[in-house]
Amino acid sequence: MNKKQKIAQLFSPAAFIHDTEENYQAIETLIREQEVGGLTFFHSRHSAAANFEKRAEVLDVSGTFEKLIGLINRYQRISKIPLLISIDGEYGLAMRIENTPQYPFAITLGALKSDAATWVEEVGYRMGLDMKRSGIHLNLAPCADVNTNPDNPVIGYRSFGNQAKKVSQLAFAAYSGMKKAGIGACLKHFPGHGDTATDSHLGLPILHKSKAELEAEELLPFQVGINQGVEMIMVGHLAVPALTGGKNIPASISRELITDLLKGEMGFKGLVISDALNMKAVANLYPEPGELEWRAFDAGNDILCFSDHVKEGIEKITQNASESEIEVVFEKVMELKTHLGVLETQPIAVPKFDWESHSQLQKELAENYVSITSGEIIPEELNKLAEAGKLGYREFFTVSPSLFSQQLDLPFSSIEEAEKMILAVVVPSHKPLNQFGMDQNVLNEIQTLARTKPCILVHFGNPLALKYLGELSDFEAIVCAYQGFVEVHRVVAKLIRS
Repeated sequence: MNKKQKIAQLFSPAAFIHDTEENYQAIETLIREQEVGGLTFFHSRHSAAANFEKRAEVLDVSGTFEKLIGLINRYQRISKIPLLISIDGEYGLAMRIENTPQYPFAITLGALKSDAATWVEEVGYRMGLDMKRSGIHLNLAPCADVNTNPDNPVIGYRSFGNQAKKVSQLAFAAYSGMKKAGIGACLKHFPGHGDTATDSHLGLPILHKSKAELEAEELLPFQVGINQGVEMIMVGHLAVPALTGGKNIPASISRELITDLLKGEMGFKGLVISDALNMKAVANLYPEPGELEWRAFDAGNDILCFSDHVKEGIEKITQNASESEIEVVFEKVMELKTHLGVLETQPIAVPKFDWESHSQLQKELAENYVSITSGEIIPEELNKLAEAGKLGYREFFTVSPSLFSQQLDLPFSSIEEAEKMILAVVVPSHKPLNQFGMDQNVLNEIQTLARTKPCILVHFGNPLALKYLGELSDFEAIVCAYQGFVEVHRVVAKLIRS
């Protein structure tokens, strides 16, 4: 292989499942002419830099999973060296592909009350099996970010929590589970994206902390992972001036951070993968096509993810990098491909999921994480109130009555007649934008009810959204359900009824 072919193996450009035939053929051209080493799959251009959130109004999203399998087979068929297929699936294939198994968010798994690491490893394992059967070799997960900023616009529910030791333990457990399933995984977003207030898809977050503070918090989960043999780390697009001589340079293109700190001081021997190179935090810095790719390579990245300028990037790296530098990285990538079985890739059929087993896992997890976080619920009292026509029920942010009200199976009275209310809040979005999608008028109504009657709040969704519900002490009791899964509704109803 010549120099350019070796460099091409480091590139993993984006491939979109829902796209035009012209764009599918453009990917085929990249594979044939540039001989890229891998592809990173996203749902569509419409949702490329964000999780798929039912934004179907401009898309035909039917048969996404079948299309994915078809495209993987199509692209693998024409590649001289089998492609490393990756996906960003922090809570499973469902993060990008509807009608596939969805697992709890990291913030939910961080709320597990017992044997958390064992359960998180099992989730990682199941998730990994789903991906391996689907022709995917690498999951760009889990997050090892410590979410100490509750207003963080980009991490939040993606983190296992705000305690560095817990995040260290659970991130490594998730990583280990995926590895056990036979796929690759990576800790991200080095050096830690949890205490930022800017979304790096849109701008450059700057983390103003001393090195000692960073070592105690942000860097800890990565150091713990390195000490236990983690083989891949993704570097994020955030500036940490304390680690880069005072410069506001994105970590993803900083030699001080990747080569000197991560590979040198922290002793990381595995592969470094860049966060998506199309993100605004870095993409706007180097308007000349290919320059960003060279900077990322020169900083110490071994795999370049979501490059929009593959051809120019290969040219720039060819011009600027030494033969020995290229050889070292090329050998690391080929070793990864060998290790993950990429080189033995065969055409795959569309797999079937064991939905019964998945539902059982969801139930067992929900029984472990659903919690009464304040106050007390006395089922006998609720039953008596219901029989006397004094128990009320309201749902918020739902279009139609949910499974939860059916599972409760209690006769409810009107708000006026009720002595006590059960308020079920189904948070519309797991992201903080626009108060997690919650309308202020509805929030005012909830707060008024909580001040005027004894109310039990049942909160389905991201617990970081609780702060918008007013004084939490106004509620007689609060149940945090974390997710909206069918199994969670059943577990919460059982908790209240028995």
